[in-house]
Amino acid sequence: MMNDLLVLTKFRLSALVIVTTFVGFWLRRGPDWSGWLLFHTLLGSSFAAFGAAVFNQLMEIGPDSRMTRTADRPLPSGRISPGAAFGIGWLLSAFALIHLGAKANIEAAALTALTLAVYLFIYTPLKKQSAANTLVGAVSGALPPLIGWAGAAGQTPADARYFRWELLVEPGAVYLFALLFLWQLPHFLAINWMYRDEYRRGGFVMLANEDEEGVRTSRHALAYSVATLLLMFYPVARGLVNPWLFLPPALLLAGWLCKLALVFQKSPDRVNARKLFFCTLAYLPGSLIVTCLAWKHG
Repeated sequence: MMNDLLVLTKFRLSALVIVTTFVGFWLRRGPDWSGWLLFHTLLGSSFAAFGAAVFNQLMEIGPDSRMTRTADRPLPSGRISPGAAFGIGWLLSAFALIHLGAKANIEAAALTALTLAVYLFIYTPLKKQSAANTLVGAVSGALPPLIGWAGAAGQTPADARYFRWELLVEPGAVYLFALLFLWQLPHFLAINWMYRDEYRRGGFVMLANEDEEGVRTSRHALAYSVATLLLMFYPVARGLVNPWLFLPPALLLAGWLCKLALVFQKSPDRVNARKLFFCTLAYLPGSLIVTCLAWKHG
């Protein structure tokens, strides 16, 4: 049962939400941070990620049952009933929103609600209709660091506006959102192409579905990898980081990503797609660590 609950909440994938939320919180708050505020922000965002994962699997029981790699999940296999899963998802999501609003701030709660709405009501249905679902999914995946960023601001001061929109467009927030958004695209494009037969069997509309030669998919993966490389100049231009500490390792990591995307573009096969996929798994934590080490607080 414990293993089924971990699968139902996509615990390993949700761990990424916890990490990126923490990074967003730490970058905005710096050394002067409250342990309890951090705890409440992470707890709320984690429960929201768990709830979203449950509802996503509830909405995709049919497709999951037709795909080999997902057929043994708790819902399509019948080990957990849809009614029980709905209750779990509802409790997790409701707790997350109420907890963030009460213990962090309304901005973090609103961003969490937006993440849930985009993921469940736009991205998940769109997977059966348009290949643009990958872009929409990348939006919901790029919001967790903004939840941490907003949560770090604490409760709204008595003399401030009820909702502080400016938190969402601060340069640090823009950089974190763009980094997570762009990183996800070569990551998921590589997955889409490797498992295109599975996605077709499940009824999902993906860019790679009819791209047997991998030409279109690899071209998109390369374009987004190059965009990720160019993004590394943004925090330097805005004075967010120490350029000597940030640029060399950041460009090295992004250059590695671009190199493997170029190899995949020149020779689109499963081996090169897999190399690109594993590169993205290493790239994100590497770039976040470099960002944290070079960040100028205050």
